[in-house]
Amino acid sequence: MHKSSVLSLRQIDTVSASKTKDYLFVGIQLLLFVAYAFEFPALSFSRPDVFGYLGLLLSVGGLCTGVLALFQMKTSFSPFPTPITAGELVITGMFAWARHPIYSSLLLGAFGFALYTGSGYRVLIGFSLGVLFYFKSSYEEQLLSARYPGYQDYQKEVGRFFRWS
Repeated sequence: MHKSSVLSLRQIDTVSASKTKDYLFVGIQLLLFVAYAFEFPALSFSRPDVFGYLGLLLSVGGLCTGVLALFQMKTSFSPFPTPITAGELVITGMFAWARHPIYSSLLLGAFGFALYTGSGYRVLIGFSLGVLFYFKSSYEEQLLSARYPGYQDYQKEVGRFFRWS
């Protein structure tokens, strides 16, 4: 076998492993989104009205953050952690406040709506999403560091999900 053939097989193995991880992360994410739609009254909690309003405010803030971040990504958006081939690194706008503002927006929305509805079950799903997004973003950042030379400097300056994280 020629050296170039072996290299091609290794590249195919790397691409295959990357696609598998991509589908695994997005598949788990979709399952958690579907699970979030359900409610278990046994895990409900009562809360003062002020916390309901706070939850609603967090949800709206999450929605606005996510929409802005999507517009700022333009054609670089993908639900998969592997960066798209023609994508560009975005570090301005919402991305100057968090390296993963779309994940941040989903977490704000999940916890905010859970608080608004008084749902302990949705709080648990929110924590599960937080854990998933931590591991998904860690994998994504390995790939972004390999593709964009300045990404490690960006990591030092901007928090993962929030400015202070």
